[in-house]
Amino acid sequence: MSLIGTEVTVLGAGVAGLAAARALALHGADVTVLEQAEAIREVGAGLQISPNGAAVLRALGLGPALDAASMRAEAVQLHDGRSGQLVMRLDLARLRPGQGYHLMHRADLIELLAEGARAAGVQIRLLQKIETVDLSGPAPRIVTAQGAEYTPRLLVGADGLHSLVRPALNGPAEPFFTNQVAWRAVIPATPGEPVLAEVHMGEGRHLVSYPLRGGTQRNIVAVEERRRWVQEGWTLRDDPVDLRLAFSGFNGRVRNWLEQVPDVWLWGLFRHPVAPVWYRGNACILGDAAHPTLPFLAQGANMALEDAWVLADCLATYGLQAGLATYEERRAPRCRRVVQAATGNARAYHLRSPLREVAHLGLRLGSRLLPGLPLNRFDWLYGHDVTRPDLSRP
Repeated sequence: MSLIGTEVTVLGAGVAGLAAARALALHGADVTVLEQAEAIREVGAGLQISPNGAAVLRALGLGPALDAASMRAEAVQLHDGRSGQLVMRLDLARLRPGQGYHLMHRADLIELLAEGARAAGVQIRLLQKIETVDLSGPAPRIVTAQGAEYTPRLLVGADGLHSLVRPALNGPAEPFFTNQVAWRAVIPATPGEPVLAEVHMGEGRHLVSYPLRGGTQRNIVAVEERRRWVQEGWTLRDDPVDLRLAFSGFNGRVRNWLEQVPDVWLWGLFRHPVAPVWYRGNACILGDAAHPTLPFLAQGANMALEDAWVLADCLATYGLQAGLATYEERRAPRCRRVVQAATGNARAYHLRSPLREVAHLGLRLGSRLLPGLPLNRFDWLYGHDVTRPDLSRP
């Protein structure tokens, strides 16, 4: 089947929305993206595009842009937070030479997706704050704060954590605070250092860091367990001193990074259930609107990219109603597994003594005896290619 001439409105110009817009437009759909911001920009920091996400970008014709905007990670290294001692190294370049693990700034990913969407004929309309999403009629009805009304053939809710389409499909959800908070920051870096993703693990906290933009910047994400509630979202600033105090017992390399942090953002980590219903009538959700995940597996952007490809492919193959049903069938089980795995990673990073020492010893011995085994555990994740029909099912 063809999507030629099918009118689609996408809410949200983030990773999910822009990727879906390009994918649908490449199949012939007439796509409009509504974004409430005054410009397409991303205030976030770094992200990781693992092989499963990179496969989608390449299939969308954005491989050269991805290569130009990112750095290929050589390895992932796990360190003891206090001593800095290496616990395990996953040598990505040696163990998986044909797979690309890309490190990039979120703003650069948004820019290449926006350019790709526009090149495919997508219209992106800014300053479109949505007031009403009504799914009761034969066609979805969207009303903006300015009074503009849209009644597309298909509504795609890529409007993130605070989606208006998700509750219209499922009713209100009640996320809960995980008793964890995360800081994020970007600091200057000296080009020429090895391209590594480092995880420094401590009791009740951990820190992830890797280079960005040709090694001129370093991304930092630090997580601490605490009882004091912090709001969800990426707009709360914090004092860098609080971050330094939280990791004052960590090794000198980490402390040196944190001394260079000029300003920092803080957000509370909440568990959201994967949406029970992903579509109804002529409306659907994808990305964080459908399955928000904790940042401990670096899969938020990658799952959004997978969603976008599968949605467009299912609609083009099966038509609107059967396509939406097939999309949910293919994506929901995989996304539930990813959400569960990310939650498990958080526990593993934050082990306390004496279990932590025992676990670290096991990782050291295991990685020396069977260096490929830790990475093989994630073949179900990184080796999953939704752009290949034989590998696209969960």
